[in-house]
This record gives sequence, structure tokens and C-alpha cells, in this order.
Amino acid sequence: MRIFRKEKKMAVIYTAAVLCVASTGWAATSHWNDASAIPQQMTQTSVNKDTNWQQWKENWKTIENNYEQVSLAPGRDSSKLNFGWYSREQADRAEVRVAKQQDMKQAKLFSGNSAAGTVVNGVTYYSNKVEVEGLTPETTYWYQVNLNGKWQKAQQFHTGNPDDFFFMYVGDPQIGASIGQVSAEGAKQDGELATCNDAYNWNKTLNGALSQHPEINFLVSPGDQINEPAADQSADKIQLQEQQYAGYLSAAALRSLPEATSIGNHDSMTAGYRNHFNIPNPFVEENSPTKAGYGYYYTYGKALFIVINANNYNAADHKALIEKAVKAYPKAKWRVVVMHQDIYGSGLDHSDSDGILLRTQLTPIYDANHIDVVLQGHDHTYARTYQLSSDGGKHADFAEYRSNGQSGQQHNMLDTALKNKDTKNYYASQNLCYTIADMNQGTLVNPKGVFYMSANSATGSKYYELIPQQQDYIAARSQTWRPTYSVVHITADAFSIDTYDVMSGTPIDDTYRIIKQ
Repeated sequence: MRIFRKEKKMAVIYTAAVLCVASTGWAATSHWNDASAIPQQMTQTSVNKDTNWQQWKENWKTIENNYEQVSLAPGRDSSKLNFGWYSREQADRAEVRVAKQQDMKQAKLFSGNSAAGTVVNGVTYYSNKVEVEGLTPETTYWYQVNLNGKWQKAQQFHTGNPDDFFFMYVGDPQIGASIGQVSAEGAKQDGELATCNDAYNWNKTLNGALSQHPEINFLVSPGDQINEPAADQSADKIQLQEQQYAGYLSAAALRSLPEATSIGNHDSMTAGYRNHFNIPNPFVEENSPTKAGYGYYYTYGKALFIVINANNYNAADHKALIEKAVKAYPKAKWRVVVMHQDIYGSGLDHSDSDGILLRTQLTPIYDANHIDVVLQGHDHTYARTYQLSSDGGKHADFAEYRSNGQSGQQHNMLDTALKNKDTKNYYASQNLCYTIADMNQGTLVNPKGVFYMSANSATGSKYYELIPQQQDYIAARSQTWRPTYSVVHITADAFSIDTYDVMSGTPIDDTYRIIKQ
């Protein structure tokens, strides 16, 4: 069954209780996750002891100025793991050692690069990156990072089963986005307090998810790890940005949980993202990259993950990346794209604006390369689609609105375009670019089309309203004003996704499963 219906033009209604968001010109709602009001909303877990708000605030000065925290990332395949971290001293070579015992006996040494990163309060921090290889499935390892000439405390991680694995999918942690809100303690949140609040809730989300689902092997984030874009590059803005990265990376769970992040619009304007995260297979051939870096790809078992830098509006770059990844792994059973902008979402702020800019261009590319699933963020609401296909028609490429790598210019041009009546009408006409290929729910066997999912905020730092009238391509959506996360399970023959409320651990939607026979 193939259905083709026009998406109705939505009337955008604003209320008095909204907060302006400078980067887009749209508005967040008054709903957010106030750590001071609900400090004990989740059960304390063994993942991290930092679950008490007062204790967290007392320790915050130490946390926010610790820019030298380690991030783990999936490697090029499941036998590899990437490490990235800041240091105040530049080493001849960055070093990580890995062993199967906590005492680090018979540890194997791995070396990488150390290069100038960023300057915070007059101090230069160096970006260190190392790839570890030769890991075996379902094995516990210990690792140490050489930081400023000293081996740090050994940390543990456990490899998964590449033929049957789980990952946690989260939307927009955006540490610091609760700025301007007034807490239950009566304080209007400045940049520092907002960062403190949201980093605390990020810890709680990871603790809760891993306690409820210890089977999770790694994390996938479709962007906006932080809030402060630091487009003006002033010393104060750079410091706030690095404090937000410190808050994001402060989660003790991340010492053992690899994270596959993508570049969000709030990450895209500086090199902070590129300096902190050590991504595998960076697509350096990208013609219009942002300052944050590039798209990339990696495999895990029979799944190929392709991470798009969607802040680059040059669709030819994304086409080239996808084709390169598919050529490198032509026998991958599952092809999953991760990107920040939700080209098929249902949020009030983006699904009918910048999402449309990319929708007409990317959908045919996904179809041509037999992409199975696209995981998105950006709209701070939960939504999943039916199986969708391109309409096969030719649409304008919106070349006049591309930023040529300058994300700030991109937003200015986009805002100008959206305020222009003729351009809005043009967008509406270009929105007829998809076909609903399959409307079945639950478990689908060998379905046609691509499945798209948009994640709500994993921290509650900022929520958006749903668009007033549900689009015809949306199968399910919700806005509960509570942080959520999803668990994706991939085997050789099945892809399934379940989404949970962080606070209660209960599902917010039915399981969606795709079977390939």
C-alpha cells in the first residue's frame, strides 16, 4: 500500500508563557526539569553516587572547571574504541593503556596524537586522541589515560556482543539550556547555574537508564550536547562553553560508556566538539564543514552507522559520505543514519522550518542507499513516523540558504527566509516530497521505506510544544514534559526500539520492530 497525501499547513500559535531562543528566533515552553524542585525523583543507583542536589551544588566548582575529562567513542568497528581528552601539557604522543585486570598487569600501550585545542582563562588545553584496537566481544577491560605525565585511576569498560547488542539513544542533552528559568529555590538561572542544573539531570538520566537497562553497550546522541554556541569567541563565552562540556562529560557513567555523538547546531560554531570527541572515520572530504568538524561512520556487528553533520546544508557532502560508507561496508545488514535536524519530526519549532530545508534533499539519498532508520533530535519532542519514501520528484536545492560552513550565517539566512511570505509558500509547495510507504505498526517484516524517529530531551533542560495538528507522516508522538531515552536492540535479523520515561522507567510508547528476512 502506497499513500500520498498533502501535509496541511500548520498555524503556529504562541502563548504568553514562552521563553525566546536566540539561536533560532523560536521559543521554548516554560516546562523544564528543575533539579532543586525534584532532587530525589529517581532511585540512587550504583552507577554514580552524585544523586543529591545539595551535594552536587557543593561539588560544582570542582566539576565545572575540570576540562580534562575523558570521552570514549565507538571505534571504526566493534574491536576498536576511541579515546579523547584535554590536557594542560602537550605530550609527544597521547597514551592509553588497556588490560584485563584492574592492577593493569600485562597492559597494552596505545599511542595517538596531542595537538593544541583551546584556550580557557589564558590556559592552553591540548586535545588528545587515541584509538585502541584488538578488543574481543563480551570482555571486561580496564584502561588508564596518561594525563599531564601521570597515569590516571584505572577505569572499567565492557565490550558487547556485535551480533546481539543494545544502545541508548538520547535527544539533546543541551547542558545549559535552562538559562533564564527561575528555580524552586527562587534563583533565576544564569549560565553557570543552568549548566549545574542540567549536568546534574544528565547524570541522573544516565544513572537511571543504565540501572534500568544494564544491557546497554553504547550511547548515541544526535547532537546539541551543550547549549552555548560561543559564536562570538569571547573569552567568557568560550569558558562557559567549556564548562558545559565539563558538565556533560562529568557523568561518571561516561567513564565506561562509549558515546557516538553528532554535531548539533549548538555544537557547530566552534572547535570544542572536534577537540573533545574522537570520532572514527571522519569524512574530511566534506566541502562545507562546520568549525566543529565532519560527519563520520562506523560499524558494530552487522549495523553500519552513518553520522551526518546536518548543520552543513550541502546535501552533496552527505550523499558522498553515505556512498563512501556503504561502499566500505556493502554487506552491512542494517544501515542507520544519525543526524541532528529532524526532517520528519512533529515539534512546533523545527519540523516545518529548517527540517523542510533538508527533507527534500536527503530523502532521495536515503532511499537510493537503502537506509533503514534515521535517528534525529533538535525538536525536543517525541515522534516516530510511518515507513516513508521520497516521492521521486526533483525539488529545489535551497542553495541560496546554505551557510558554506558558517552556522551563524546559516541561522540568520534561515530566519530571514522564514519571515518572507513568498518563501514560506515556497516551502509549503516543496513539502510534497514524500510517500507513506507502509502504515503498519508493531512488528513489520521486510517493509518498504525508511523509519524516522525524533527524541525528546534527555535532560529536560528545554522542551518544545508539539505542532498543533499532527502531520500525516507521524505514527505516534508525545510531549510529557519529562526526560526520556530510548533503547535500541539490533540483531542480525531484527531492529527494535523502545522509549522510556527516565523518572519511572516505564515505556511511553509501544515497541516498534523491523524484521529483515
